[in-house]
Amino acid sequence: MSKKPLILITNDDGVKAPGIRALISYIRPFGTVVVVAPDRPQSGTAHAVTIAHPLRLEHISNETDYEEYSCNGTPADCVKLAFKIVMRRRPDFLFSGINHGTNASINIVYSGTMAAVLEGALAGVPSVGFSLNSYSLNADFGPSEQFVKSIVTNVISEGLPQGVCLNVNIPDVSVEKIMGITLCRQAAGTWQEDFDEREDPNGRKYYWMKGVYVQTGNAKDTDQWALEHNFVSVVPVQFDLTANGAMELLRKRF
Repeated sequence: MSKKPLILITNDDGVKAPGIRALISYIRPFGTVVVVAPDRPQSGTAHAVTIAHPLRLEHISNETDYEEYSCNGTPADCVKLAFKIVMRRRPDFLFSGINHGTNASINIVYSGTMAAVLEGALAGVPSVGFSLNSYSLNADFGPSEQFVKSIVTNVISEGLPQGVCLNVNIPDVSVEKIMGITLCRQAAGTWQEDFDEREDPNGRKYYWMKGVYVQTGNAKDTDQWALEHNFVSVVPVQFDLTANGAMELLRKRF
């Protein structure tokens, strides 16, 4: 058995996405890497799991200290299959991304990238999700390299608190313009959705979702502010959704 840490890499943009190819190249020197990622884009799937059809794995690559698989399921499916079937044990670390587009603020709720990270945290694996604030297919992931490596080095060396994972968002600017890494809280915001109604050739209506992000809070200690001011934002996230601040109030009612 290799003494190197065993690292799982996944994403939600698909195994061929430029973001995950960049992340793989950054992380391979840190240990034995296994990639299990969706065979197609799975953005917006959040923490969905597949129960209506069979899951399949395709073995793509097998090299020294490196294996790669694609899966026809969601990011959460990929993590579950990696733990139980591919690795047959929990890895030492899990890294997800690099996502095309921000997962700051409310976007984390819909994110398949961060669902994979939360799945890792649920299993007790120190896990980090990386996202670049660009939706372009020609996005430049190069400026993210030194910051991804810095965070990965820190997490491998120091670990993370039990039940806590990290949501990292990187501004889409040149490396010279990035102001550094800052610890943040999640900004308040929401999506205001609408639907574009259309009609197919058979006269049946169908709909395309569209929407705009509305920021409702942008204090200096939030991830959205950090991105807008060219900082790499790091938000500690937990899977315990208990609203502890409301417990005392509601205890008087129930």
